[in-house]
Amino acid sequence: MKKIPLLLLFCSLLFSSLSRAQLVIEITNGADQLLPIAVVKFGNEGTEILPDIAQIIESDLKRSGLFDAIPRNVMLSQPTKKENVFYRNWRLLKADYVLIGSTKLLSGDTYEIEFELLNVLAQKNVQNRESIKVRKANFRDAAHYISDKVYELLTGVRGAFSTKILYVTAEGDKASPTFQLQVADADGFNPQVIVESKEPILSPAWSNNGRFISYVMFRDRRPNIFIQELATGKRQRIKSYKGLNGSPSWSPDGKKLALVLSKDDNPEIYVLDIATQKLERITNHYSIDTEPSWEPDGKGIIFTSDRGGNPQIYRVDLVSKSVERVTFEGELNTRARMTPDGRFLVTVQKSNGQYNISLQDMKTGRVQVLTETYLDESPSIAPNGSMVMYATTHNGKGILSVVSVDGLVKYRLPSAAGEVREPSWSPYFK
Repeated sequence: MKKIPLLLLFCSLLFSSLSRAQLVIEITNGADQLLPIAVVKFGNEGTEILPDIAQIIESDLKRSGLFDAIPRNVMLSQPTKKENVFYRNWRLLKADYVLIGSTKLLSGDTYEIEFELLNVLAQKNVQNRESIKVRKANFRDAAHYISDKVYELLTGVRGAFSTKILYVTAEGDKASPTFQLQVADADGFNPQVIVESKEPILSPAWSNNGRFISYVMFRDRRPNIFIQELATGKRQRIKSYKGLNGSPSWSPDGKKLALVLSKDDNPEIYVLDIATQKLERITNHYSIDTEPSWEPDGKGIIFTSDRGGNPQIYRVDLVSKSVERVTFEGELNTRARMTPDGRFLVTVQKSNGQYNISLQDMKTGRVQVLTETYLDESPSIAPNGSMVMYATTHNGKGILSVVSVDGLVKYRLPSAAGEVREPSWSPYFK
């Protein structure tokens, strides 16, 4: 019997008892060829009413844009064990796969959840029956765990349903809003307030182990960079300098932060060793260098610079300090992020007066514009490299949206309260 990974630590975050209206999924586009799957309601061996695990799993898979879920009201049966599965019934419904499972109370508030995935055409297991132990409060986490397993089994790509997102909300009077940095499940559920301020909060970012975050928060109209441990809420302020202190970005090993400082009068890229507080200047140019982001192998940093006239993306080698231009298409490119495998570069690109999310193949140089929304900004990539979350505007309101790296799958995560900006997708939790 397995236990759910330690990412469930987030279910007991200590930084605030406040919570806000969750983000609500609105799927707007899916892939052309969807994989038909039946997610059968899990059996319940007790009498207590439990969260609908199957419904959460179904929502996860549908949100990926790759699956077509068979509606429950047309299912001819709802088996919970393999011996009760009649494959002919599922072939009639054109289901390629069936997920079944059950829950059983073990003791106190601890439950056993069993599940297995069946191939209808082959009439055999894709996933043998697996058992996990979970508390009732963590049923949603268990459902996301199962979704990840199903997604990986059927696509060959690790799922990202168990991950988290950071984002900034602005609520209240537009002239003087209250800003909140929040963390939530990747599907927008379970929002928790990390920090609240009457001054802006910017640039949230995750460490690669998911234990720490960094962000910029203004105090007395001056930007300050903070590092915070999520489980305890313990926070430290990075030494501030005159002028700009912004855009913190974690190195792949979690030991350093790339920063933008203007302490020497011009915005430049620096790297801070967190343990020793040693600061190293990385760029040295009269132009504005900003928005650093590490390459996955840690050998270089990509950043935005207007040294060519308009803002474009450049790369600096951390050993030689040599700089090369990376983007050439579009009127400008900003806020670059690399997929975890280093294959693609995601940017905010301006073309024909529109700001949209674009994807550049680092091998071929091919550029694809992924979005057609309005004033797109702040892209953040899922840890499996399949989806990009970004801030945009819909019906005159700031919301979050998600697009797949092939541009086919799209959905929105609007909030019922206030504006939402500055998304940051978590890594996998260790």
